[in-house]
Amino acid sequence: MENFDGRKLSHSAREAIRIRAVQRILDGESPEVIAKTLGYHRSAVYQWLNRYKADGIEGLKYQKIPGKQSTLSKAQKQKIFDIVTLKNPLQLKFAFALWTRAMVKDLILDQFAVSLSEVSVGRLLHELGLTPQRPLRRAYQQNPERVAYWLKQEYPAIQKEAKTVKATIYFGDEAGVRSDYHSGTTWAPKGQTPVIRTTGARHSLNLVSAISAKGSMRFMTVKGKLNADQFIEFLERLLKNQKTPVFLIVDGHPVHRSARVRTFVESTEGRLKLFQLPSYSPELNPDEQVWNQLKNHRIGKMFIKSLDDMIQKVHSALRSIQRSPALIRSFFQHRECRYAAE
Repeated sequence: MENFDGRKLSHSAREAIRIRAVQRILDGESPEVIAKTLGYHRSAVYQWLNRYKADGIEGLKYQKIPGKQSTLSKAQKQKIFDIVTLKNPLQLKFAFALWTRAMVKDLILDQFAVSLSEVSVGRLLHELGLTPQRPLRRAYQQNPERVAYWLKQEYPAIQKEAKTVKATIYFGDEAGVRSDYHSGTTWAPKGQTPVIRTTGARHSLNLVSAISAKGSMRFMTVKGKLNADQFIEFLERLLKNQKTPVFLIVDGHPVHRSARVRTFVESTEGRLKLFQLPSYSPELNPDEQVWNQLKNHRIGKMFIKSLDDMIQKVHSALRSIQRSPALIRSFFQHRECRYAAE
């Protein structure tokens, strides 16, 4: 079928075609096949799909072209950009912590007395180079100045000292896994939520690990909550067969700062040094990716039958990670961990 001029159709007919075409794409049909079937150029079909992604079904409906609207000046657009990228909506007395088009619409009306539709606000945000994205979460207690000091001053000093004494820098962390945790998706009939059958008993296991930018990893399972004696046992394992000093960077867990641990570190006579990350800053610790890998890509997709079965599978998963230096090195390539990469 040859391409034809869809403008000859009524507005309602064109609207129905756009909506039906996108629905068929969402159901799995190829945009190219739909374009050929309808007689439209494939670029038109992809344009409909982009409109749907930006504005939903409303973006596919006929919209009467309005008369001349009030426009924003370059300076006003820059102010909108600055507010959206630099301020939290809560600072401006909005009830929600994430920017939405409706909130930006209200912001523009309040700041400049200019009324825009949400569709127009969406176009404006795209014009300003902004796109809807899933935000990274940060604890409100985090001190940005402390983080900046860590990145620009403290960690570079640790690196310099480590190079002088030929020490290996490790990042350590603790975590817990549960037998009833599941991650990912599975196939199921549309509209029917799948059910994962598991044992009714719930099991948990605590772990501690440490990784280096060179691809080394140590780990240990812990019964109950981590205490000073267990952490010292892990430190002893970390030092075993190490011919050069070890610098271990951990968070502010009370165990890490306990008197027993300090005494042990002092007893190593320089073979081990402990350093503390800024508070509420887990994103700065590459070892967090070990738990992400374990929970979301391995254990979270397995069927756990018992505590012994869980322990065996956790150990197997951690050994698999341990035997993959390239994977461990990749944890240091995450955006906020690159500062620690070799």
